[in-house]
Amino acid sequence: MKIFVLIHKKIIFVKNLKTNKMKLKSVIFLLIMSLFSSNFAKADEGMWLLSLIGKNYEDMKAKGLKLSPEDIYNINHASLKDALVGLGSEQAPFGFFCTGEIISSKGLVLTNHHCGYESIQKHSSEANNYLLDGFWSANFADELPNEGMTMTRVVSIEDVSQKILSQLTDDMTESDRHNKIKEISAKLTKEAKEADNAYGYDVKSMFEGNQFFIFKYEVFKDIRLVGTPPNSIGKFGGDTDNWMWPRHTGDFSVFRIYTDKDNKPAKYSKDNKPYSPEHHFPVSIKGQENGDFAMVMGFPGSTERFLTSYGVQQALDITNPTTVKIRDLKLKLMKVGMDRNEKTYLQYASKYAQTANYWKYFQGQSKGLKRLNVYGQKKELENQFTKWVNENEARKKQYGEALPLLDKYYTANKENALVQTYLFEGIFQGSEMFMLPFQMQQFAGVLANSADKKDLILGMAKELKESMKEHWKDYNEDVDKSIFAGLLNMYYKNVPADRQLQFIADAGKKYKGNFNKYADMIYKKSIYASEEKFNAFMDKPSIKVLDKDPIYSIKGDIVNQYLLFMGASDDHDKGMRLFEAGLLKMNADKKYYPDANSTLRLTYGSVGDYNPKDGVHYNYFTTIDGIMEKEVKGSKKSDEFYVEPKLKELYAKKDYGQYADKDGNLHVCFTTNNDITGGNSGSPVINGNGELIGTAFDGNWEAMSGDIAFEHKLQKCINLDVRYTLFIMDKFGGAHRLIEEMDIVK
Repeated sequence: MKIFVLIHKKIIFVKNLKTNKMKLKSVIFLLIMSLFSSNFAKADEGMWLLSLIGKNYEDMKAKGLKLSPEDIYNINHASLKDALVGLGSEQAPFGFFCTGEIISSKGLVLTNHHCGYESIQKHSSEANNYLLDGFWSANFADELPNEGMTMTRVVSIEDVSQKILSQLTDDMTESDRHNKIKEISAKLTKEAKEADNAYGYDVKSMFEGNQFFIFKYEVFKDIRLVGTPPNSIGKFGGDTDNWMWPRHTGDFSVFRIYTDKDNKPAKYSKDNKPYSPEHHFPVSIKGQENGDFAMVMGFPGSTERFLTSYGVQQALDITNPTTVKIRDLKLKLMKVGMDRNEKTYLQYASKYAQTANYWKYFQGQSKGLKRLNVYGQKKELENQFTKWVNENEARKKQYGEALPLLDKYYTANKENALVQTYLFEGIFQGSEMFMLPFQMQQFAGVLANSADKKDLILGMAKELKESMKEHWKDYNEDVDKSIFAGLLNMYYKNVPADRQLQFIADAGKKYKGNFNKYADMIYKKSIYASEEKFNAFMDKPSIKVLDKDPIYSIKGDIVNQYLLFMGASDDHDKGMRLFEAGLLKMNADKKYYPDANSTLRLTYGSVGDYNPKDGVHYNYFTTIDGIMEKEVKGSKKSDEFYVEPKLKELYAKKDYGQYADKDGNLHVCFTTNNDITGGNSGSPVINGNGELIGTAFDGNWEAMSGDIAFEHKLQKCINLDVRYTLFIMDKFGGAHRLIEEMDIVK
């Protein structure tokens, strides 16, 4: 699932879900922690680049790591990195929305249920409802292909900072600088491709353009769904338990990578074979104790740990509450449609989950920012920075503009921030109707400029009809129309008149603020309103008809406002670049890590409990007992706290097999203090021996401010215990063939 989130001034590609963060502990503190209670435990901050992990090695070893740096990252021999994959799409193979780990010599991949949710939903129908009933393939032939889905392995990471920075000058404008970086990056990528075109390459900026690395990737394109538990296990607790601890969610799904006969990435073919990886994780069922070493590797999507006080204030005052308000309405309107029948429920299950996830997240983030006085902490750091800068003229010249530029940007952007949020959440993330004209941009250009090329036009039209089948499968006209009307009404009432989209202002005036009537007109006349209308147009495509379409005709208005309010800002970009460069100099002895940007990172820390507030203690693990305690009697399969009869039967018999803990019970989830965020969903939780002990899937409510300010005392990563995963596969799902593939460490 892909989630775009508007934070402060930027659109940030988050990838679907959740989770949290980590901070370094000294060796002395580790000893104290082992002797005294968990009141002293602190979360371990840091999302470290694998190629530089040697800087942290001694600290990791002191905490319990038994591997060498080369065991973790090695470009010449198999290492842990080779068992990691980022989940993406063919359109954006390096825009990872989740993480997966390879757990067998036959390319079996474990990730979260919510990461595989879109795939599960696409394969579901009223006849085969895999969302509600689950799915377990009986053999390789039964594994289900996922068109467009990719899984990507990092081959190597190379620092190319000098190659880029040496060609930049201080007198460049930020726009010129960006263009130059883009030009050099393209050249470096092209050279790498020419040297070896079997791989993909991507140049990534770190520390706001102060460092650069080129990532070499192997992109797998034949990905098949192998198995999934039903929603009652994979989403147990639903929105109520989302971001909460204690947790009892079996959040996992299983896929497999297929390759050609030479073990190379290839498009789907029935002749492809299961991938033979360079490394796969052994799976430990030994269990874990409070204080045990734990590290997480994956592709965290986005953090803003260097965000200034100006940005924090804008988030609290404008972007967060506005995002919550818009998503709240969208969720209510979707829920009305989903409650009507099973077909609509299936169509909107994935969309609802995507919307709900960050609806709740931004509520928690705002509470955390206020509770921790993050604004005050940021202000204090900025005062220290200003004092340091003013200590000599050279620093003033080099870094003196940083904070004034940011102050200038945020002051000027106060009113625009509201428009940005409404434009993104209410239009681009609102009704699906708005996005369809943009997806047909190329076709519209051909219609307008190549009217005499009938064969070309009809060929493209046929392809569009085929490609849109997936959209119509998960589309309900009544639901989309209600979202369209509801969000436009909200936009009209809340965005200042001088910043309104012209078509919304005109519709508000013509229909006297009744956007339901406006929606009735749109959905009656637009070719995008239904599959029948769309296909009828594609059978006889005409630019005249397209130009008169009430949705296509407002596309330009949307684009113009996007360019006006969502464009890049030289003041912001230069200010952040100088601020981060200055901090690296000011605190030269501190080990800094760059903000998350969907590149492979490692975090390390330990398994542990915590005290969320006065008088409350949370254990570090949960058990199957909690599932039975949370069950709502009389609930149906689609409800949040429904418990499957077979699970209750296994529980009654205490039939846990080899997956029981030494205490005799079946553990479900556990917490660590690893530093992770969205994109890390599905990441492996690894013990000191390099063995898989769980999968990360969420973060705790008390530390939702973590993407901006890491909370050292409370930050927790919520993980699914791999023993519960195997129990559900084996005892509940009957997929013993998958267990036999793995290297189980007892």
